[in-house]
Amino acid sequence: MTKPLIIFGSGDIAQLAHFYFTHDSDRKVIAFTVDEAYRNAEEFDGLPLVAFEDVESRFPSDQFDMFVALSYAKRNSIRAEKCLSAQGKGYNLASYISSRATVFPGTRFGDNCFILEDNTIQPFVQIGSNVTLWSGNHIGHHSIVDDNTFITSHVVISGGVHVGKNCFIGVNTTVRDHVTIGDRCLIGAGSLILHSTEPASVYVAADTPISVKP
Repeated sequence: MTKPLIIFGSGDIAQLAHFYFTHDSDRKVIAFTVDEAYRNAEEFDGLPLVAFEDVESRFPSDQFDMFVALSYAKRNSIRAEKCLSAQGKGYNLASYISSRATVFPGTRFGDNCFILEDNTIQPFVQIGSNVTLWSGNHIGHHSIVDDNTFITSHVVISGGVHVGKNCFIGVNTTVRDHVTIGDRCLIGAGSLILHSTEPASVYVAADTPISVKP
């Protein structure tokens, strides 16, 4: 039997996570939590909003799981930090995988994944922890998507691609087969990636790198 769920966050993604877990999983969402400095109300989306600093006193980690529902800010590093903080308090991190996604037996998912509707995930794919696949993507066979990565909508990842950690891939991007996307890359909307990319770089629609600081 799955444990009830606490969602970290009080923004649009947290509200969406509440909706998806409620209507398309066996999880019951009990409350939301955020850092005390960002808690500006007693409730969010009809449920208690509690300070993360005190969450385990009200919702012990042996009785509840957590899902961190944050955006790709700072190339997903804030979401990754909160995942580590939740695990440090003893919480197991839940994943949501839409019943409307195409997922074949044997696909490996890590913790705190958010896999929305109409994703096609082909056989022999590996998805790391804290990965978001917004709706409508194609993840080709034998591809790997590493931890803390956010892939938006209508992205085509061809077969045998390796997407590194802490990446962001924008809407309508196409990645050729057997390409490696370096860690901490930001791929802009509409990009065509035909060659492996340098880590910690920004790529725009013409597959032209722009040097940025890690």
